[in-house]
Order: sequence, then structure tokens, then C-alpha cells
Amino acid sequence: MSIFKERLTKLQPDTKNRRWLFVPYDQLSDAIGPLSREDPKSLGIVLVESAWKAARRPYHQQKLAMVISNLRHFALEQASKGIAVRHVVTDTPYATALAPIIAELGSLRMMTPAERELRVDLQPLVKSGGIELVPHEGWVTSSTDFEQGEKQSPPWKMDAFYREIRRKTGILMVGKKPDGGKFSHDADNRLAWKGTPPAPRVPSFPSNAIKEEVGRLIRDDFSHHPGRLNLDRLPCTREDAQTLWQWAKKECLLNFGPYEDAMSKHSRGLFHTRISALINLHRLLPYRCVQDTVTMDLPLASKEGFIRQVIGWREFVHHVHVATDGFRNLPHGRPPGKETPGDGGYQRWKGHVWKIHRFENDPDGGAAPSYLENKTPLPPAFWGETSGFYCLDQVVSSVWEEGYSHHITRLMILANLATLLDVSPRELTDWFWVAYTDAYDWVVEPNVLGMGTYALGDLMTTKPYVSGTPYIQKMSDYCGSCAFDPKKNCPISRLYWAFLSRHAEGFRENLRMKLPLATLKKRSKNERLKDDTTFKRVKGVLLSGERVTPEKLLT
Repeated sequence: MSIFKERLTKLQPDTKNRRWLFVPYDQLSDAIGPLSREDPKSLGIVLVESAWKAARRPYHQQKLAMVISNLRHFALEQASKGIAVRHVVTDTPYATALAPIIAELGSLRMMTPAERELRVDLQPLVKSGGIELVPHEGWVTSSTDFEQGEKQSPPWKMDAFYREIRRKTGILMVGKKPDGGKFSHDADNRLAWKGTPPAPRVPSFPSNAIKEEVGRLIRDDFSHHPGRLNLDRLPCTREDAQTLWQWAKKECLLNFGPYEDAMSKHSRGLFHTRISALINLHRLLPYRCVQDTVTMDLPLASKEGFIRQVIGWREFVHHVHVATDGFRNLPHGRPPGKETPGDGGYQRWKGHVWKIHRFENDPDGGAAPSYLENKTPLPPAFWGETSGFYCLDQVVSSVWEEGYSHHITRLMILANLATLLDVSPRELTDWFWVAYTDAYDWVVEPNVLGMGTYALGDLMTTKPYVSGTPYIQKMSDYCGSCAFDPKKNCPISRLYWAFLSRHAEGFRENLRMKLPLATLKKRSKNERLKDDTTFKRVKGVLLSGERVTPEKLLT
């Protein structure tokens, strides 16, 4: 018997006369839902570890360890309170694993899953009455809040939603007006980091027998998955979650605002809190983190910047994902979709197919909109092959080592360069989904399809978030370590102008693109020819898995 099973068995109370709940892998909190208010001695919970779920994509080993170790520790925490725990390990979908349990125990209650993929899997059990849905209390806002905040049909904009939530909750409000006179202080949060104040040292977390056992499981059964497993950096207990949040409050939030957009080779996270993976598992509750932040003595720009991420953007993208059925139903019709999950370029990098064990009624692989009609495969550089661009190589390295990089490196390095190369938005989305420990369909698809690649057009963002070399040089220290000189021969600026030239017609009616398009018109015919040549050469070199060098661009 495993250490976990042995401990769970010792803690297991009498299981008779219980009302049973199914608790999904990302609802690991007893501070919300029925677990927060019903007598523990009257409750039982069902927890499922599904190898089918893990095998659907080549998920980062750290992500698998994060989910499994937190789920097992949550099981022990609940058993110690007197709650009966049924822990199931299966290689089938969740619905298949739960059906015989429902036949034995009767119907299960469940808070509505955050992930569409899980909702689709369990829909037959919901329809038959085997699962009774109750509201998911981990969200700060409701669908009604979303509809009222927008007061219009799409395109949707986060700002209107965020302002409505601030007014409704009173967070950072002085009467009817926002604290400081404006709702967003984003314009104050754009300083580059020059080494001071010193970046916080990332915390580590104590080892224990359960976490070590999960580590062995990952090494034995999931070693074919990519990424580095680092148990020292893995928060898995209730105490670990609080340790990380205390660290974030003490070490990060004071300087989070001014340096929110900064990037550095000396610190992968700078003053970002690194709590997103635990929030998405509900080991930390979003609203409690917001409440804590409101009471702290912090500069308003830092306080508001953090709160906007949590009750603004995070809630907004979830509502948009639900409202569009994961972007399968858009205002102008249904985009193409993938029948099976994509591997994010794993096959081209590894040289063999990622095998999926398929079952009847499996969820599909996701919507594949592409407003700009981009279809280029994701280059092997995103899987760790050296690209020659220091900024890209630096961020990719951090992702495969940690399953993490902060949101500006995701947007302005990874998504920016992929978009400038006309990479398929769906393939980039799948890559983000497998590579990051905090990625689930409701958050990764809006962030990459909607914001990072402009694949949804103006559905939820007003412009494509692309840039040339000057932005990267201004907001990071990457350029000083690169083979390319940012002022002389860095090809990223030419990639930017070539991108605008190829897609100018699609941006013609976009008011926020008028200035860059006007500047594009001033570029000489010779310069635009060099832009296009650079784009073709860089794309060709990267797709071949080779390194871009100044010499290769001159030949």
C-alpha cells in the first residue's frame, strides 16, 4: 500500500449515512461550497486522479505533480476533519470512473466545474441526475455581473466589467468614485527594473512523504512528459499555500505595481506573486487574497494593479470563455475546431506522436479561430532548441524548468514573437496549456487566442499586442546578452513591420492601429522588401530547428 493510501485509511471515518460530493481537481478548498458550512460528519467527498486527463496532452511534469500532490494533501486534510474520502485512481474519463460510484452511493453534488473540458465529460451524468450541480463559490463575480458590466453585446471589454465590479463591491472606492480618482493605474506601472530594489528570493517548500511519493509517481509513470520536476518549489499543503501568500505579501506586493511589466534575466518573476497556480486550484481563494491586499499599507498603483488582475482580468476571461462556449460560438459564426487535443508542437520537437487513449464522447481539442489566418507551425525553439534570440531562449528555459514565467514575458516575448511569425494561434494555445502549471482551458484560451495572438479579432481586446525591438530593449535587460544589437541588426523590429505589412488590410478599420499603419506607409519600398526577406529567413531558420544568427540573415 502506498504511503498516501495508508495514511488515508488510518484517518478514514465511518462512511455510512453520508451526503457525497464530487470535488474536481481544481476545487481544493473547504472554505467554499458545501464543505464550508455542512457538518463534516455528514459529508463524504470523491476525489479522482485520472491518467486519461494527464495523457490528453504532454503536460509539464511540474504541473502534474502540482495537481496530484495538492489533491492528495487535500484528501488527508478533509479526512482529518472527519469527512469520509473516496479516492479513485483511473485511466478513464471522469464520467466513466464516477458512474459506478454513483450507482453505489447515489447522486453526487458538485460545484460547477471551471473547465469546459470537465463539464463536457460529466454532462451525461448531470443530464441523468447522477450529478447535481451547485454554484461554484470560488468565483468573485457572476454571469449577471458580467452582463451588467458590459451592458452590450460583444465585442466585450474588460474595463467596463472591472469598473462595474469595483462599484458593486466597493473595493478601492471612496463613495461613488475610485480611490485615487481613476479605476486603473496601469499607466503608472511601466518601469524597467535596473537591479533595485532587490528582487525577492523565490521560496522553497518542505519535503514530506506524500510529496516525495508523488515525485516517484511522476518519474515512474510520467517521465515521457516534458519539463523539469522540482519538488522543492512545489507548494502542496494548506500550510504551503499560506506560506507562499505570506511571502507574496511581504516580498512582492510593495513593488509589484511599478515593475509589473519589467523583465529580467536576473529574476524570472521579479515582484510577481507566483500564486496563480494555487488560486486556480483554489488552494488560495481569489477574494480572500483581494481582501488581504485591500487592507495592506501599499502604494495605490501596486494595490490596484494586483486587484485588477484578480477581480478584473481573471474573472473577465472566465465569463467570456463561458459565454462563447470556449470560443466555439462567436458573433460571426462557428470557427473551425480540433477533433482531438493538440500537442503544441511536441511531435515535431520529439520526433514521435503524442499518443492519446481515446474514449467515446471525449471532449474535442478546442476551437481554432484565426482572425489573421495564421498557420505557421510552432518552431522547436519553444521546446528548448536554441533560437538565437536571447529573450525567447531565456523565457522558454524558465518555462521548461519551472512551468512558470510572469504574464508580460508570456505576452510580449512568447506570444509576441509567435504572432510576428504567423504561428497558428491554436498550436500556441496548446503549447501554453501543456507548459504552464496554472493553465486550464478557461484561462489559457482567452489569454492566448484572445489577447496574445489576436485570433479572435476585437472580441475581447482592441488591438494585437505586438512590438518590435524597442519595447523589449526598454522593458528588459535581455538585449545586452544577445548576439543581435537592438539598435543595429535585431530582426525583431523588421518582423514587426513585416507583420503589419502582411496584415494591414485586416487592421484598416482599427482605430488603435492607425498610427503604426501610418508609420508603415512611410517606410520605403526597399525597407519593406528587407522586412519581408527577414521574416522569411527567420521563419525558415527557426522552423528547421536551427539558430538565427546575424550571418544567416545576411546570406
